[in-house]
Amino acid sequence: MVLKREDASTPLEWKFSQVFGERSPDEEVQDVDIISAIEFDKTGDYLAVGDRGGRVIIFETDIGKDTPSQQFSINEMEQMDSSQTMHIQYQYKTEFQSHEPEFDYLKSLEIEEKINRLRWCATTNGSLFILSTNDKTIKLWKVYAPRQKTIKDRKVKKVKEMDPSPYVYSENTLLAEMSFMSKQNTQSVPNGYLQWTENMDKNMSPSQEVHTKIANTGDSAHTRCQKVFGRAHDFNINSISNNSDGETFISADDLRINLWNLEISGQCFNIVEMKPSNMDDLTEVITSAQFHPIQCNLLAYSSSRGFIRLVDMRQSALCDNSARILHDSESHGSKSFFTEIMASISDIKFAKDGQHLLSRDYMNLKLWDMRMDSTPVATFKIHEHLRPKLCELYNDDSIFDKFECCVSGDGLHFATGSYSNLLRIFSCGIGSAEGVTIEASKSRNRRSILQAAPRLRRSSLSNLTRGFYRQGHAYFSSDSNEFSGKVSSKLLHLAWHPAKNLIACGSGNSVFLYCA
Repeated sequence: MVLKREDASTPLEWKFSQVFGERSPDEEVQDVDIISAIEFDKTGDYLAVGDRGGRVIIFETDIGKDTPSQQFSINEMEQMDSSQTMHIQYQYKTEFQSHEPEFDYLKSLEIEEKINRLRWCATTNGSLFILSTNDKTIKLWKVYAPRQKTIKDRKVKKVKEMDPSPYVYSENTLLAEMSFMSKQNTQSVPNGYLQWTENMDKNMSPSQEVHTKIANTGDSAHTRCQKVFGRAHDFNINSISNNSDGETFISADDLRINLWNLEISGQCFNIVEMKPSNMDDLTEVITSAQFHPIQCNLLAYSSSRGFIRLVDMRQSALCDNSARILHDSESHGSKSFFTEIMASISDIKFAKDGQHLLSRDYMNLKLWDMRMDSTPVATFKIHEHLRPKLCELYNDDSIFDKFECCVSGDGLHFATGSYSNLLRIFSCGIGSAEGVTIEASKSRNRRSILQAAPRLRRSSLSNLTRGFYRQGHAYFSSDSNEFSGKVSSKLLHLAWHPAKNLIACGSGNSVFLYCA
């Protein structure tokens, strides 16, 4: 299946590349297997996937592997690259259990093991570092994953066979033998020599030492938790972002943003605090936060009211009052009860140039220029056909779904997800308003995966705002159950390769990769 974007300037042909974790239509998908986070590293050689069960699975490219099917000459590789027929392929590398379910007895609160965000860190000596977080705790993991073309292979050896030796001397026995031989050179053999040899035979034990045959098991990738950053958030963590300085990162929950040093796990600095003195005065919460890709002193965070704030950490220690606000001042359509809910921004991503920023609210994908704070450069409509169904979406909480977005390395293409496992891809230029729509499925007839209902997060202010919106408002529809089945399959998480036109997206328990 090949889909072409209707843009004569820079046409892209998208096609299916790979899938991981796809199951048969009749096989039930467990809630713990549903994907909750996806992230490429800066080189694109590694892809990390987190799920609701607290696991992190790492895939790596097959470039550099010495397999017969991939041994090409330089001329052949150049021809493949010029014809764009050689696409990146990934293979399973390793997985580890990052988080376990916990219980906060002080607050009587269950803490899920679900991975909310993943972020790769700078690499040193061929090792990989990755940050993973659930609702409360952030962990820094070191992944030992050597590559054959870069560093010396790390081989794991295991015992293949054990052969006992019938004559093995203990250390004390050898010392006694040396003492006896020295005496034998100076005097005749004593009468007790035979008795000594009998005792020596008794000390020879086949079980005291064995000769083992060692077998190589090949490449191995193992992980180790380096740091644990915890006890700094009262509400659920929704974002983590690495700084360009390679030393610090931020973590954001509903009301605060903390600044951490990767080497110091016991201390952080609160740089944004939105908690009012009276919680009844709460009007908005933080939904996403990200560092500027170039300038280490700048960061942006979005809110549930549709604001994007750009702050400079050099101006003050607490940055919540010294922000430049990006907000779409133009009203799109008539206002209704759902207008404020749909204005909530679920995700923001900086482009590599640092001059543009991509944001996703419930209905739209917007591209911003940092020099224009009153209106976005471009607005792409995602699922406008659902606007007449807002009551049904509100009834089953689908209107509160958090869709992520991503931007290509050159900053010219953008992607996000929608319902029915649809991937929406847009591009800059004339004729790009419609974009490309791809169903995240290996076959068109594949039955949609019904995601299990997530457990309620009792400490999330996002749920408190849901209660606020629901006060005195109840909507009923005769076909609400039927409609819920149509929107139960959703594509929430995705990531764009840093250098190639390759998108990884999570649908249910499967990871689909599409290339252009």
